[in-house]
Amino acid sequence: MRATARGTKDRQRQPPIDAGRLIQLVDDFEGRRITVFGDLIVDEFIYGEIGRVSREAPVLILNYDSTEILPGGAGNAASNVAALGGSPVVVGVAGRDDAGDRLLDVLGKTANVAAVARPRGYRTPTKTRILAGGIHSAKQQVVRIDRAAAPGSAQPHRDGVAVKLHRAVSRCDAMLVSDYGTGLVSPQLVSSAQKLLGDGPVFIDSRYGLLRFRGITACTPNESEVEQIFAVRIAENVRVLERAGRELLTRTRARAVLVTRGSRGMALFERDTPTVHIPINGSDQIADVTGAGDTVIATMTLARAAGATFEEAARLANYAGGIVVMKRGTATVTADELRTAILTDIA
Repeated sequence: MRATARGTKDRQRQPPIDAGRLIQLVDDFEGRRITVFGDLIVDEFIYGEIGRVSREAPVLILNYDSTEILPGGAGNAASNVAALGGSPVVVGVAGRDDAGDRLLDVLGKTANVAAVARPRGYRTPTKTRILAGGIHSAKQQVVRIDRAAAPGSAQPHRDGVAVKLHRAVSRCDAMLVSDYGTGLVSPQLVSSAQKLLGDGPVFIDSRYGLLRFRGITACTPNESEVEQIFAVRIAENVRVLERAGRELLTRTRARAVLVTRGSRGMALFERDTPTVHIPINGSDQIADVTGAGDTVIATMTLARAAGATFEEAARLANYAGGIVVMKRGTATVTADELRTAILTDIA
């Protein structure tokens, strides 16, 4: 990576953001049409109470309580767009299996799923989390079972999905891309859709192939993903973070890069602009980070579609992220919760 010397300028105190402006932006989320394209995943949560230790093996026996099915991956991003007041149009692939049926049944309550293809032979990726606890204690995750789609399994269906994607983006204000590596998302397909979108923003969350994309509006990797891309360790080393963020801007030719850093907050990188370091909002005693990245990118996308600057969008995303990590499981943030967080922080 090329080093970029910026001295103490990046660490200067940033001017305050007007709360009224942020509230107005949240109000303007209402009705924004967002194409959410990418890998649809089922997040299944099985809850139980600890009964006893098995005599057969040193394992806990759980008395089954309930099962909850929630959209994961691009589905969770779409759920967050809807909860924040936007109108998500989902483009992706789901199997003709029980998991696919349950996914679309839940997702279809808040999002337009007419553009979701359901090819024969495709297995819907499913992540099953088993949570256990006592009657008077919070349930904790015991084990996760992944029934993932094989790498590249969605690639044969890409051409059919492309038609649906092009039709969707031509009627939307922005596009959010969620790439979990099934082979459905490709740089060429994103680029062709971006041309049809015109001036609308395109945000990308790619777990395994971020550097393949060029000319996007922005991306929102977390710190561990950035460390894996460049084989570095960031932790408290702001200089390493700075070099990595600037290199991502250069390599992706994005207008902005937002690196989420967990309890360390966020770092926003823009071209020819000092880095903005945003401290975490709320408590750093995080309950669950499952799906937090989906909340962040959904908020960023809606904010830019509503006319926010990148810094305004990042600050709104920071509020949203601070809310969702205090919820257990794959959760969403509502517009009212976001407004409350803004007003509470400014008060």
